[in-house]
Amino acid sequence: MQKVMVFAGLLAIWAAGGGWFVPPAYGAESTDELQAYQQAVDRAVQYLRTKGQAEDGSFSKQAGIGVTAVVTAGLLSVGVGPDDPVVAKALKFLEGFRQPDGGIYQPDTFYKNYETSLAVMAFKLANKDGRYEKLLKEANRFLKQLQWDEGEGHDRSSMFYGGAGYGRNKRPDLSNTAFLIEALRAAGSGPDDEAMKKALIFVSRCQNLESEHNTTPFAAKNPDGGFYYTPAAGGASMAGTTPEGGLRSYGSMTYAGLKSMIYAGLTPEDRRVKAALEWIQKHYDLKSNPGMGDAGLYYYYHTMAKALDVMGLKELSDAKGQKHDWRRELRQELFRRQKPDGSWVNENPRWLEADPNLTTGYVLMTLAYLKP
Repeated sequence: MQKVMVFAGLLAIWAAGGGWFVPPAYGAESTDELQAYQQAVDRAVQYLRTKGQAEDGSFSKQAGIGVTAVVTAGLLSVGVGPDDPVVAKALKFLEGFRQPDGGIYQPDTFYKNYETSLAVMAFKLANKDGRYEKLLKEANRFLKQLQWDEGEGHDRSSMFYGGAGYGRNKRPDLSNTAFLIEALRAAGSGPDDEAMKKALIFVSRCQNLESEHNTTPFAAKNPDGGFYYTPAAGGASMAGTTPEGGLRSYGSMTYAGLKSMIYAGLTPEDRRVKAALEWIQKHYDLKSNPGMGDAGLYYYYHTMAKALDVMGLKELSDAKGQKHDWRRELRQELFRRQKPDGSWVNENPRWLEADPNLTTGYVLMTLAYLKP
């Protein structure tokens, strides 16, 4: 999580030909931004406390346990502790779905990977004094079993290899694989873990970039460096296809792909990372999810903030070369979109974003990377 470091970088930045860079003094403008930030967070937390949570500790239970996991992770991300009554009730609700196989999901669900991965992120943030260590280890083992590999009859040449779908034997996609990678990382798996290495193979094949890591037919038809949904089972992009039959890249998947590659051990010097960042620079946008309009907008904001943070970028240049303080700009955009009751909601209902619990949870997780 991003930490406030007022003097970070003061002695570390040498501008080419320009000498030492000295940031402006911490003054009224910074204080106002911090106050605005805290007010937005407090209003959101109050909304979830008073209007979002059901008596059993859940949030939007009718949509499964994933929303509860997102909200819980969001609250923990902005400093609400695991022993806070709202968070403690939510964690207890999620614990009720621990399964004998180590997963955390509803027994009859289609979304075992999705629900377990989100729950792992919440429990990792709540793992005070190691109280959820056993749960996390068991969930880690379970998630690895959902990954497509030789055990499922797919060797390295298969477009399924290394990916994860909503559950075992479900077609893999980048969204679920990104959740898997993040959950594996949260549960203690690093880039040297075999599951991470396999996942990177799948992620690389979701990129519109021809290389030794990606020989799928799709990349050559739309070689723009962005990411799409899946190369498996004939390939698919939620943004549609190009006239040449390529799969269109779009914002949320490109940020998910970038973040996943970094978590899996790639460096900013890697060609795949550079190509993804170039696509992001060309499509810098805070009003829409590039390629998707307002569909999945809040998931896009979350993946954007997390990916740029893990890249260590303080500024991002757009297609015209204009530099953006992306944290500040995204923060202001989110403040503008907050509802009077403290929540956020997407008028486009796709992917459940018309649910204010889900979108408010996404925003809290995003704001954790945007603190002034």
